[in-house]
Amino acid sequence: MSIGGIVLGLINIAIVVVLLLLVGAIAYWIFGSLLKLAIPGQVQQLYIALVALIALYMVVALIFGLPTWRVI
Repeated sequence: MSIGGIVLGLINIAIVVVLLLLVGAIAYWIFGSLLKLAIPGQVQQLYIALVALIALYMVVALIFGLPTWRVI
């Protein structure tokens, strides 16, 4: 794998992480301001841990050259 492929893969991983965090922030905003429901701190931490595990899986798949779509 070339350096360009690795950099492109890392950029793709960063895009996925940012999109997942954006979805979580929008859900937090909707539940907090529009529905007046509070999301517990543990649920927020679990969501961030889930996003981190997805990112870790994608980094490992990038390092070992595994296709992510066949595993998921």
